[in-house]
Amino acid sequence: MLSVLLSVYKNERPEFLDHALASIYDDQQLKPDQIVLVKDGVLTPELEAVLTAWQEKLGDVLTVVALLQNVGLGAALNEGLKHCKHELVARMDTDDVALPDRFAKQVEFMQANPDIVASSAILEEWDLGLQKKQGTRNLPLEPDAVLKFAKRRSPLSHPVAIYRKKIVLEHGGYPLLRKAQDYGLWSLLLSKGYKLANLPDVLLKMRTGNEMLGRRGWDYFKHEYQLIRYQRQIGFLSVADFAINVALKACLRLAPNSVKRLAYKHAR
Repeated sequence: MLSVLLSVYKNERPEFLDHALASIYDDQQLKPDQIVLVKDGVLTPELEAVLTAWQEKLGDVLTVVALLQNVGLGAALNEGLKHCKHELVARMDTDDVALPDRFAKQVEFMQANPDIVASSAILEEWDLGLQKKQGTRNLPLEPDAVLKFAKRRSPLSHPVAIYRKKIVLEHGGYPLLRKAQDYGLWSLLLSKGYKLANLPDVLLKMRTGNEMLGRRGWDYFKHEYQLIRYQRQIGFLSVADFAINVALKACLRLAPNSVKRLAYKHAR
C-alpha cells in the first residue's frame, strides 16, 4: 500500500539517519509496507553501520539501492522510484522526524481523494538537536489555492510529501535540476492539469538552522533561475510571471541576511 522513499549521502549524520528510520517505522501508527533508501554514492562506515542494523531488523521491508557515485537528489530519487513497489510513495529526508500519525493521515487522505495526485502537510522547523522550535511552515490546503500559490513559491513541502507513483513516472519523475527538484515536479504536474493539496495537520519535524540563510546568496539564485526557466519552458509560468519571479528572487538573494530573515519569517 505504501512505499517510503529516501536518499542518503556521505555527509549526513548517522544518528540523524537512525532517528529518521525509527520515526518512519517504529513510531508510526500505520507502518509502511516498504522503505526504499538510495545510497547516493559511497557512504561512511558509520552510515553503513546504521543501514546494516536496519537491514537486519526490517528484512524485506527495507530496499537499499546503491549508486556507485553521487548523482544528486533528483536523479537518486528517480532511481529509487523504480524500486518502489506500491502506488503511494511518501517522501522523507534522512535528517527529519515523522510524527506518529503521519502515514495514517496521509494515506487516508489520498485514498479518500483519488483526484489528488500529490499532497503534503504542515511541518515544524527545529534546531539540529530538536530542542527548540524555530517556526512552522504553513501552506494553502485546497487545489485552487495551491495552484495560485505555486506561481511564486513551492506549493508542497517535499520532506512531508506523498504522491501517486504511476503519474509521476509517466511524466519522467523529478526534473534533473540541481536544486528545487520537487518544486519543478509540482510545477510539471500542475501544468498538466493535475490537482495538488495539503493537509492542515503538523506531520513532520524538520531539522534546520539559521546558518542556512547565509548560504542563500547569489550562487543560490543561479539554481533558482534554472528552476524558473524550467517553469517557463513547460508553460507553467507566463512571460510576466517569469519576469516577476526572476526579479523577486534576485532582490532577495542580494539582500543582507537581516532582510532575508524577515522575508523568511513572513513567508512561513
